[in-house]
Amino acid sequence: MIAAQDLRLDRGTKTLIESANFVIHPNHKVGLVGSNGCGKSSLFSALLGGLQPDLGSLTLPSTWKTATVKQETPALEKSALDYVIDGDQEYRQLEDKLALAREQDNGNEEAIIINQIDVIGGYSLAARAGELLHGLGFQQEQLSHPVKDFSGGWRMRLNLAQALISRADLLLLDEPTNHLDLDAVMWLQRWLKRFDGTLVLISHDRDFLDDVIGQILHIEHQKAKLYSGNYTAFERQRAEHLAQQDAQYQKQQKEVEHLTAFVDRFRAKASKAKQAQSRLKRLQKLPDLAPAHVDTQFTFAFKSPDTMPYPLLSVEKADCGYDDNTVILTNANLTLVPGSRIGLLGRNGAGKSTLIKTLAGDLTPLKGKHSAAQELTIGYFSQHQLEQLHSGTNAIEHIIRQHKEMTELQARNYLGSFGFSGEQTLSKVDLMSGGEKARLVLALIVAQKPQLLLLDEPTNHLDLEMRQALVLALQSFEGAIILIAHDRYLLESCVDEFYLVGNGKVTEFNGDIDDYQQWLSDDKKHQENAKKSENANNKTEVQVDKKQQRQRQAQLRQKAAPIKKQADALEKKITLWQTSLDEIEEKLADTDLYQAENKSQLTDLLKQQASLKGDVEENEMTWLDLSEQVEEIMNSAN
Repeated sequence: MIAAQDLRLDRGTKTLIESANFVIHPNHKVGLVGSNGCGKSSLFSALLGGLQPDLGSLTLPSTWKTATVKQETPALEKSALDYVIDGDQEYRQLEDKLALAREQDNGNEEAIIINQIDVIGGYSLAARAGELLHGLGFQQEQLSHPVKDFSGGWRMRLNLAQALISRADLLLLDEPTNHLDLDAVMWLQRWLKRFDGTLVLISHDRDFLDDVIGQILHIEHQKAKLYSGNYTAFERQRAEHLAQQDAQYQKQQKEVEHLTAFVDRFRAKASKAKQAQSRLKRLQKLPDLAPAHVDTQFTFAFKSPDTMPYPLLSVEKADCGYDDNTVILTNANLTLVPGSRIGLLGRNGAGKSTLIKTLAGDLTPLKGKHSAAQELTIGYFSQHQLEQLHSGTNAIEHIIRQHKEMTELQARNYLGSFGFSGEQTLSKVDLMSGGEKARLVLALIVAQKPQLLLLDEPTNHLDLEMRQALVLALQSFEGAIILIAHDRYLLESCVDEFYLVGNGKVTEFNGDIDDYQQWLSDDKKHQENAKKSENANNKTEVQVDKKQQRQRQAQLRQKAAPIKKQADALEKKITLWQTSLDEIEEKLADTDLYQAENKSQLTDLLKQQASLKGDVEENEMTWLDLSEQVEEIMNSAN
């Protein structure tokens, strides 16, 4: 387990965490949350051994293998698949030893190493690496491409895949969804839920936290407190804690007021001096309680625009693409009116950003019509705008450049609602973090008083508090919204309808995010079946008598029936075991269970957990083998 005892972490002269005590038990999944700069990344660094505690201790088992996502990726000639396989260092070491044994013609050593590779699943490693890369959005043909050919965002996906394949006991992930689209985020959620090691996750995506983790470690005011449950449960518990703290603070304030009044009134009277001195000592001994409040620096809202034309913008029978006549979308039709709140869904590269660029006027339709109201002001947020902020200038200069009527004081006050305070308003954009740049771009957009918002991944780099402020601002926005986001909470909170961008078309999607997840699964099966059909059509067509074919299929079904029956029965058992295992792991997430008086119950639950895990893992392999046998029998008809 990971144990912090009286832990203190400093960065320079600033204390980030002080007197922290918490325990993270094996196989638990913990979300690490707190405002930017509170010490989350420093705690990660301490867990990785890169930062030593300034006081106290932070310990974890010496036998644990720890994995995290690299921040840099060299421009390698190595293929994407081989780069990901490098994440399993034990396999690579055994591979080197095997090559040496063969070079030395040492058959005995070679046999031992081959067995070791088999034990750690080395011979299925390439298949698992391919599965990870497909889940993160890579196409089959990209697996053989050299690492140097991929852009920065895709290299970060490679680094993530490398960390996931490492078979780590402890997995440390810092904002793993930042470079992913919604499809890959949903895949990663499913993967992490199945991960059987210990996970510590920094994320500003509340739905992602809710779905994956079972505990929250919250850092605030230099303190670290561990809460049971997901992020929603943490918010509820924290609200209750703050309410209690506020009640205690108010009660103490009344006592302070009473004692101070007595001391001030009777300090000079000899007959009451002793009582006054006694009350003064009592006043000094009162605990140092702070007023309870939820820290948030963000309080912005969209102001009503001067005019609200109807409709705002439309595209009719538009082909969207680029100057070289590369058509991405055909016959797109979309009309935006005040109150439209549309979320764009679709696989990475399907054309969502192309559509938004066309709506924004950055791209001219290759064919069709683009109409915008004369008085229309568009607030357009995309990642490339962060790069187009004026180098060498500060936040105040950006605001005044856009609104020349503003004074410096007015600009400072305005920027304060976006979390810029004091010297931050004078910081050059070249020195700003990604989150600060995103907040500045949002501040510039809000100041425009737009009637239409085109938002392409606006929450990248924003922390939880800023995301919540953005949600509240969008909910009260009077104009129209087009939103691309991998943040499910943002989509579900701010969008009324979805459009699907895929296969070169833009169509209405009648459903929610759960339905979209099912669509992705069905579409994947459809593509696989289409590929199989295409491969079959490429082979020499052999005419088979239909009656004989039906008889053959019936014979094969009869042959496969007992195996299928066995597989179905085993699947039901596995489902029951998994349900029991989920219930036990829910109980194990309760921190009270680890008190001394509950030792026997804890021991019993851990035994049950180990037994059920063994049953599930062993029988899943048997079920998979039976299912493959059935599939092989039925495919033999082809």
